[in-house]
Amino acid sequence: MERDKPMETSSALDSVMQILYTFATNYGIKILGAIIILIVGRMAASLIRKAVAKALKRSNLDDNLIRFFSKLTYIAVMAFAVLACLEKFGVETTSFVAVLGAAGFAIGFALQGSLSHFAAGVMLLVFKPFKTGDFVEVNGVGATVEAIMLFNTLLNTPDNVHIIVPNGAIFGNTIKNYSHNPTRRVDIAVGIGYGCDIDKACAAIETEIKQDDRVLAEPTPQIVITELADSSINLSARYWVNAADYWDSKSDQTGLIKERLDAENIEIPFPQRVVYINKNDS
Repeated sequence: MERDKPMETSSALDSVMQILYTFATNYGIKILGAIIILIVGRMAASLIRKAVAKALKRSNLDDNLIRFFSKLTYIAVMAFAVLACLEKFGVETTSFVAVLGAAGFAIGFALQGSLSHFAAGVMLLVFKPFKTGDFVEVNGVGATVEAIMLFNTLLNTPDNVHIIVPNGAIFGNTIKNYSHNPTRRVDIAVGIGYGCDIDKACAAIETEIKQDDRVLAEPTPQIVITELADSSINLSARYWVNAADYWDSKSDQTGLIKERLDAENIEIPFPQRVVYINKNDS
């Protein structure tokens, strides 16, 4: 009986070796091929990602989009390599891709709100209605653009309040970009009394404006009559400055025009109302 034990052990080893040999014969080449496919796929994905990034940089695309599209390219190539590996083992990739597609559709439906913000972010980064550093008005809020992300845009108001706005709320609404054009027109409303000389008032305002070095010669400054109001004749001083000088110039000129009109004895009237009293008893 003891002599039979070595024979049984030898038989068991032979069976294990046979199984390993069969496995190596049937799957060894496939496993080796799958490893080679993954290695080559990863190398190809890296090369293609770099090529896509370089091509997008030459087109002056935003860095966020460059990173996103290059990474998306890398994932797509690696997914193709994984599918090729599965085919080596006889996995039916058609049904596998169908399952992934259905899962992707379900996830997309669940995240449709976020995806709409993402799509709007891509549009903002591609068409560039504003850029970082611009002063814009979106959704009734005036603020400086701090950063444009794929899902939202970061803003800072003049009083230093940080605002995060979903991109979908920006791209689907009116956007005012005060920094887009290099020059802006300043409008200053001025009211003078009905008893004042209009030509004298216009000449005084124009003289004061033209003394400001920030005021551009072209287009020519204008002083126009805008309204015959209840208590005053309303004028509008209109002139052009560089966009960066807009607020300082408007503030300075408002005060200087008031001082000039005072020096010329031109009245800036208070709101007033004439009341007639009938003394006759009815």
